[in-house]
Order: sequence, then structure tokens, then C-alpha cells
Amino acid sequence: MIISYLVPVVLLLMLIAASIRILPEYKRGVVFFLGRFQTVKGPGLFFIVPGIQKVDVVDLRTVTMDVPEQDVISKDNVTVKVNAVLYFRVVDPEKAIIQVENFTVATSQLAQTTLRSVLGKHDLDEMLSERDKLNDDIQEILDIQTEAWGIKVANVEIKHVDLDESMIRAIARQAEAERERRAKVIHAEGELQASKKLVEAANVMSENSAALQLRYLQTMSDMSTRNSSTIFFPLPMDVMEVFRDMKQHADARKTTPEQ
Repeated sequence: MIISYLVPVVLLLMLIAASIRILPEYKRGVVFFLGRFQTVKGPGLFFIVPGIQKVDVVDLRTVTMDVPEQDVISKDNVTVKVNAVLYFRVVDPEKAIIQVENFTVATSQLAQTTLRSVLGKHDLDEMLSERDKLNDDIQEILDIQTEAWGIKVANVEIKHVDLDESMIRAIARQAEAERERRAKVIHAEGELQASKKLVEAANVMSENSAALQLRYLQTMSDMSTRNSSTIFFPLPMDVMEVFRDMKQHADARKTTPEQ
């Protein structure tokens, strides 16, 4: 007699235990009734009818996913290996369960193809210097395509862009050549500015003989302070003019025929 009472009680307790569902704050339960979508429940305590209702639990927290390393051919035909990290979360549990078989795998595959597609449209220099822009482009494309799955892509970050050794050496040579070019341009600009100042100084000295004499004396002062065995004798320019006149007069007498 006791066994006959205990069996129904045990069955009832097992049915109640199978009917109870408790979900934390960051999870939701997608409930199906006889295979058809019924509602989304949670968080907290709720009940289902075993055998008639089924629950698929979805985690709403942000998922950090590593995008495997991809071989990418850039716009300028350089082969690089690129990997990235993807941050996404489920915002619509119903779509995440019904619209795609496995939203995690689908998002990972889509991220890999999008990474190759977007980076293949850019040069190597853009991959190395404009990562923020490339991250935004990839995130925008993924967010649009995963919206139908109830997924929100929060962020995409390119982690590494790996080059082979020959390409690294070529980039180093290019950077060195660019530095040399800039140095030559700066040197040429300095020479141009100096030549302009020298022309201005020459014009001032040609208009004022006193300025020329002052420069002459300054040069003498600079030479006298150096440790040198050379003895410098200043010679006024007027004396040179006298000797030149005498030479011209003598040459004129030689060329004049005797009468």
C-alpha cells in the first residue's frame, strides 16, 4: 500500500523538478511549444511543460572571439598574415536561435571572410597606418550582416599584420631613403635661404663702402684669433687702385707709337 502511494508522489516530484527553470540575469530562455516559437523567458524562475515545451538558453554577455590568422593579398600585391579580435553579443535571443543554426560559428566565419575582403581593398601602408579606419569599416559591415541574426558587433580590432623578412627589409630601405630625401631637402632649403641673405648683404655693402670696410676689419679680427703660422698683412683697397692705375698708364705708353 505504501509503495502504491509513493510511486505517484515520486513521479510528481520528478515532473515538477523537470518543469522548473532558473536563469541568471545575463541569460534568456527561448521557449518552443510543440516545435513552434512561443516566447522568451527569464531571468529568474519560470516553469515549462516537459515533453511539450522546449527551452534553448542564450547568453547575452559580450563574447570575445579571436579571428584566426588570415592570408591577405593587399591592393599592391603584398601577401600578409592578419589576425583580429571580435566583440559581439546577442541582442535578440529569438533571432539568434531561429534565424541561424549556430550564431557563434556563423559570426566567426563571416568575420574571417570580411577581414580578407576589406583588407584586400587597401595598400600595405594603409594596413599599417590606418588601423582605426579599417577596424571601423569591418565592424560596420559585420554589424549590418549579423543584424538579421540578432547579433550586435560592438568592436573589431586588428591585432597583428605580419610580413615576411624580405618585405620588412624593403620597408626599412624605403624608410631610410625617405629620411635621406628629407635631409637633402632641408639642406637645400637652408642653402637657398643662406644664398638669399648673402645677396642681400652684398647689395648693402655695394651701396655703402663703410660697410665693406667694417666687414674687412671683422675678417681680419677673426683670422688674428686663430692659432696659425700664417702672417696676415692688411692692404687697403685704395692702394690696389693706385697700382692698377699705374699699370694701365704704363701699358698705354707702350702701345703709343713714337712720333
